[in-house]
Amino acid sequence: MSRIRRFLKKYWVVFVAVVVLLVFFLWPLRLYVEGPGTADRLSPYVKVAHKQDHRKGSFRMTTVSLMRATPALYVFAKVMPDYETASTSEITGNQNSATYNKVQTFYMKSAINQAIYAAYKRAGQSVQVHFKGIYVLEIEKNSAFKKVLHVGDTITKVNQKKLTSAEDAMKKIQSHKVGERITITYRHDGKTKIADGKLVRLSTGKAGIGIGLTDNNRVTTKIPVSIDPHGVEGPSAGLMFSLQIYSQLTKRDLRKGRTIAGTGTIGMDGSVGEIGGIDKKIVAAKKAGASIFFAPYLKPTKLVEKYEPDHLTNYELAKKTAKRVAPKMKVIPVKTIDDAIHYLEKSN
Repeated sequence: MSRIRRFLKKYWVVFVAVVVLLVFFLWPLRLYVEGPGTADRLSPYVKVAHKQDHRKGSFRMTTVSLMRATPALYVFAKVMPDYETASTSEITGNQNSATYNKVQTFYMKSAINQAIYAAYKRAGQSVQVHFKGIYVLEIEKNSAFKKVLHVGDTITKVNQKKLTSAEDAMKKIQSHKVGERITITYRHDGKTKIADGKLVRLSTGKAGIGIGLTDNNRVTTKIPVSIDPHGVEGPSAGLMFSLQIYSQLTKRDLRKGRTIAGTGTIGMDGSVGEIGGIDKKIVAAKKAGASIFFAPYLKPTKLVEKYEPDHLTNYELAKKTAKRVAPKMKVIPVKTIDDAIHYLEKSN
């Protein structure tokens, strides 16, 4: 009998146990585990006029942690509050990880530009937006352009007419009927290209080219501003970035020594949009010692109320979670950046 066989015969139970443990803790599943992330101070991330904000208190953006599930993490997520599992398609929309990360980077870039614009406008400072086109973030399977467009391309013209915004692009496209051919001009890897194809019917019933999109803008200001998101991706930090920029521009002490967290997208008009995972962001804010949390509030449509009677808005879910994990935290509903500014001005 070989030495290896004698070893296995003597220690087979230990060997099996080790293999089981390795599988339990390390074997990757086709699932992800979402949980509370971090609540990062924004003052080190933002410079206005080449200076950081050193006043007391902090504005904080909140995140959701995302981990590839293992059997151990799966069990953990099932028994622990504030953690849950999600399929790969639910997280990435069936995009590969490289494409998904690329899309989230575009979202953050767009969010930063919108936050700068909204903050400078509210502060009465000079700011200009230069529309470069629309980013292609997703290409649907039924799109006639799926073989020519790639995630990250920028569409600049429709039927040789220059675009001025994403809304303008949709108007130009939807002025045609499903099945009609249109020509798009786009930039790929720095080169301008032209393609044509038939319009398809979107889930809304309207005609479209079958892509997900966001604005590709460049914002310029007289007072210089720079933002380093430190690797954080996605659009949900827009509101908090805009508050940080605004307070530095105006030199107004809106924080008054407080730790203020929140979440929400920001539009160039200052509107605040809903995001995902706000319950987990409340937990992250609580761990950071936040006393105030800004939550987006959008009134549900009648269609949502009809088909989802138990639907909770971002604000309602944030309020419910805070009552459980951080009853002293004030959850403030906001529809615009002005709502947040006015609240901070009046509160102590």
